[in-house]
Amino acid sequence: MKIEVVKDILDANEEWAKENRRFFDGAKLISINIMASPGAGKTSLIMGTLESIGSCAAVIEGDIASTIDAEKIGTLGVPVVQINTGGACHLDAAMIKKALERLDLKGLKYLFIENVGNLICPAEFNLGEHVRVIVASVPEGDDKPFKYPGIFSTAQAVVLNKWDTLSYFDFDFERFKRGIYSVNPEVPVFRVSCKTKEGLGDWIDWLKGLTY
Repeated sequence: MKIEVVKDILDANEEWAKENRRFFDGAKLISINIMASPGAGKTSLIMGTLESIGSCAAVIEGDIASTIDAEKIGTLGVPVVQINTGGACHLDAAMIKKALERLDLKGLKYLFIENVGNLICPAEFNLGEHVRVIVASVPEGDDKPFKYPGIFSTAQAVVLNKWDTLSYFDFDFERFKRGIYSVNPEVPVFRVSCKTKEGLGDWIDWLKGLTY
């Protein structure tokens, strides 16, 4: 019975996700699902990106509670909606559909969706997005792709944040890449520091090359 219930949930989510994708395609809006563990730098990456690409984007912020990250994004003057899941460890497609009703997306090119901080549950739930981006960070260690291969296998890009802290941690970048490429051989990996802005240019150039 548990298997049937889980399958029903995922099947229903897929239907909502298809509807969201039709909306994104119709609006000519590139949708980007940003996933990471707590503290890796999802919000910092989004803010650093928005500061470069200007006002052609909107953001959906997902958290278990609070509006802290949405308030930060709001200081940049872009449309932003907060989703509080009330305990759920991921966003789902129905949540995104409801959030879209609260956003004015006319004339925009990008929609960033910051998922709940988690490296397990978000991988299972399609939101209808065009692109999945996994953010990792140097302080977390180089073993994350080995411990959480499922989420890394779904990514169209991986961003390794906090590169400026490399000298303070025992982090083997080549091992980190091997873990990623063992499950996702072609995915680009960007080394960035959202604090110093190092490497953000390469990430943003890749982003600008996306088409819906």
